[in-house]
This record gives sequence, structure tokens and C-alpha cells, in this order.
Amino acid sequence: MTAQNEAKIGPFRYDIVGSFLRTPALKTALAQQRAQKISQQEFLALRQAEIKNLVTKEVKHGLQDVTDGEFSRSWWHLDFLWGLKGVAHYDYQQSYKFKGAKTRTDNAKLCGKVAYNPDHPFFAAFEYLKAITPAGIVPKQTIPSPTMLFRDNRSDNWSKFYDQREDYLHDLATAYHQTIQHFYELGARYVQIDDTTWAFLISKLNETQDRPAEHAKYETLAKEAVSVINELLIGLPSDLTVTTHICRGNFRSTFLFAGGYGAVAKYLAQLNYDGFFLEYDNERSGDFAPLKTIFNHRLEKRIVLGLITSKDGQLEDKNEVIARIKEASEYVPLENLAVSTQCGFASTEEGNTLTEDQQWAKIELVKEIATEVWK
Repeated sequence: MTAQNEAKIGPFRYDIVGSFLRTPALKTALAQQRAQKISQQEFLALRQAEIKNLVTKEVKHGLQDVTDGEFSRSWWHLDFLWGLKGVAHYDYQQSYKFKGAKTRTDNAKLCGKVAYNPDHPFFAAFEYLKAITPAGIVPKQTIPSPTMLFRDNRSDNWSKFYDQREDYLHDLATAYHQTIQHFYELGARYVQIDDTTWAFLISKLNETQDRPAEHAKYETLAKEAVSVINELLIGLPSDLTVTTHICRGNFRSTFLFAGGYGAVAKYLAQLNYDGFFLEYDNERSGDFAPLKTIFNHRLEKRIVLGLITSKDGQLEDKNEVIARIKEASEYVPLENLAVSTQCGFASTEEGNTLTEDQQWAKIELVKEIATEVWK
């Protein structure tokens, strides 16, 4: 990293995407709370105890940054969106179109002008995480990208509340900026913005190559995404690290999208994040060639290669992963690379199809590889 960026924390050489398998105790407490067999206060106490146990395990396994495993939410994205002003919960009445699994039908939609919520429940969740994070360890906050609200049918009704789409997108960027600024005021120095929109766009841009009008629609969405993300990042504190994780979908070890990064590389090259977590666990992700465009000669950035899958418990061959890192370094300097699992282990409360022991073995493998590669 450059001298200008030395005050920033992360991404670390071995890092985490954020979510962990919900523990049996937490799943039991969730079921009891929904059946009204325990009070909300009792449930919160149980959840906090499980988060504290998780943080202890994260530190024990040598992680330099920790999350609450996303134990304080049900979905990786919807719980956060519902917490913004102007966003409501509704029943989509359809499963999200994962390859081989059906989801619950919760969704979010605009119900007014979007605005910052000073009482967003994620603030209290972060305060607890920070309070139990040991000295010398970084509490990391994950939130979904603003693109998750203005993509698909979640804001088809934006014109009901705004005369101009630009005003809607500006309000969304402002709400995100103020939210991240408040996380900083609460002590956050490392925020990760999770985003499936770029994988969605990879799929759509590839599908519509021969349909110019439709292709242009998705190019416009990509340009809007760059504009909103870069606007929300303007003026944030210089010692705050903001990264993104570009996800292809993660529900019970299934996925939503496939395709290499080439279709969106020129847009990712414009994003002013400090780091990029990129999925590279199998053929769905394509080759490393687009890394050169994404990196865009920005020596202050770090690209985290998600070479270890979180979707199953089989351990990768360490030497093969190290060889892939070496291959990636042909496009991005080794100094600007890091490694992690390809995604979290439980983007929703259901979790992926592996055991807790297998989950921690994956974390240990990531650490072992990074230690060997970067000494």
C-alpha cells in the first residue's frame, strides 16, 4: 500500500467476507422467539452470547478483523435496507432464482423518499461488536450496496416519490454516506459493501450482446451504480477503509449468476473503493485477465482473491491455490493482492451446506496460504 494509505486498516492479507454459520443455539433461540416462547429481551441476550463466542473463535483462529457473523440479521441485504427511511418490507411471493434452492419471499420496496435513519438497528449491533472486540483486533462492519435497492423491482415506483431519477439516486447516496459516517463515529474503521449487482450485470450484458436496446439499459444501470457508489464515498474520513465484495449469490451453497469479470471490468476500474473482494473459487468466475483493468494501476488498492470456496467443506489443495495467486500476480502486483474465502458462510440465516468444523478449517487454510505467500 502507498504511504498515503498507511493510515487505513485492511484489507488484510488473509481476510473474511463476514458471515458465519448460525450456531445451533442461535437457531434454537430464533425459533423460540418467533414462536413467542421466549421474550425479545431473552432472545437478544442469547444472540449476544453467541456473537461473543463467535468473536472469541475468530480471534482464536488468528483473524485480524472480526464480524458478528451477521448473527444480528436474517438476510445479508434486506435487514439493512429495511432500516433506511423510505424503505418498507413486503412479501415478494416469489423465491429468488437461485440454481437449485428456494428462498423465503421477503423483499424491500420504496415507500417514500430515501433518507438516513439515525436509529438504524445496525448501529446498536456494531456498538456491541466493538465492545467485545479485543484490543488490536479490528471490528468489521458489512452492509449491502445501494445498488441492491435501485436494481430489479425494489424501486420501480421511484417516480411516485421523485420527479427526477437523479434526485432519487442522490438521496440514496446521501443516506449511505451519512450511515457510514455514523458507523465511523461509533468507532468503525473498516466497512465492507456487499454487491451482487455486478454479477447480475455480467450475466445481463453477456446475454444482450445482440440486443442493442436492452444492452444499453444494463449499461445505464452500470453507470448509475458507479455514480451512486462514488458519490457516497466522497468526503468520508481518510482513515476509514471501505471495500466491496462482489458476489454471485450465496444461499444454501447455491448461486445466482455466472460469468467472468470482463463485461464489467471497465466499470469496476472506476469505483473508488479501497479494496475489492472478488470471487474466484471455480469456473463461474472466469480467468484473471480482467484484474489488470479492475486494478487500473491504482497502487493504493488491494484486490482480495476469493480462491477458497465457502459453499462446501472440501479443502482446496494449498499448492494449487498458491499457484493461482502467482498467476493473478501477472496482472496485479503481489503486494496489492490478498486472499479470502469466495463468500461468507451464511449470507442468510439458513447457511451453507458445511459444518462449523469445516468452516473453521477453511479459515485456517486461508491464513496458512497467506502466511506462506506473503511471509
